[in-house]
Amino acid sequence: MAKTVLITGASSGIGEEAVKGLLAAGHTVYAGARRVDRMQPLADAGARVFSLDVTDDDAMTIAVKTILQEAGHIDVLINNAGYGSYGALEDVPLDEARRQFDVNIFGLARLIQLVLPGMREHRSGRIVNVSSIGGEFGEPFGSWYHATKFALEGLSDSLRMELHPFGIDVVVIQPGAILTEWNSIARDGLMKYSGNGAYRDGVRSHIKMMASADQGPMPSPPSVVARTIVKAVEARKPKTRYVTGGGAKSILFLRRILSDRYFDAIMRVAERQATKSAAFGA
Repeated sequence: MAKTVLITGASSGIGEEAVKGLLAAGHTVYAGARRVDRMQPLADAGARVFSLDVTDDDAMTIAVKTILQEAGHIDVLINNAGYGSYGALEDVPLDEARRQFDVNIFGLARLIQLVLPGMREHRSGRIVNVSSIGGEFGEPFGSWYHATKFALEGLSDSLRMELHPFGIDVVVIQPGAILTEWNSIARDGLMKYSGNGAYRDGVRSHIKMMASADQGPMPSPPSVVARTIVKAVEARKPKTRYVTGGGAKSILFLRRILSDRYFDAIMRVAERQATKSAAFGA
């Protein structure tokens, strides 16, 4: 059955590919993002594209109201907008930390608030929150980003139980290493905030490790996650979590069976190996 879908962060990467997959499956897709100019190919393919900043309450309110007026209902909300703010906790300004939460958590939560009255009225609906395998472990210099993903995991679990009586599903997508702009943006932020201070040596090793994640056989194209999102949208009884993409299942398996200190040690070994590989390549 065709569904009316609202998706955020649709101008590139996972969001763009998810829109393509949903359109191909016959769904009506409302695609929002800040960079509307980059969504013209999606509009040409049949998506209803519009400007949407998830930190702008008025814009979100107008968007949901407009969709309800045009389509009558929203069957699925896909919260995909987000970014990774990296840097040593000591170095990252709290204004940037708050922005990270505004985009990754509070904007997402506000959109959920806006679509829920209609979903409750119809006693059906589905909320798909794009999280990360990083919602189950931390890494150096990723304190604020991982904090938002841990928060999203807990928010989604609580919301799933709250909405069960109304027939509304809550699904979490946990991507692994994916070839998108996310990695380079995170590396740039890490260098900006902590690349030349007390954490310089560790930061440069970690940047090399992050860069190596975009190379070799591990990372998956965003279409892999997009197919998982379409599966979650169309499943009669969806899983509560879908682990998908490069290395995701194996990394989470290791995180679950290893102690904290052992997992920390593996992270340090990965940084040293990435540094050696970069030096050898140079």
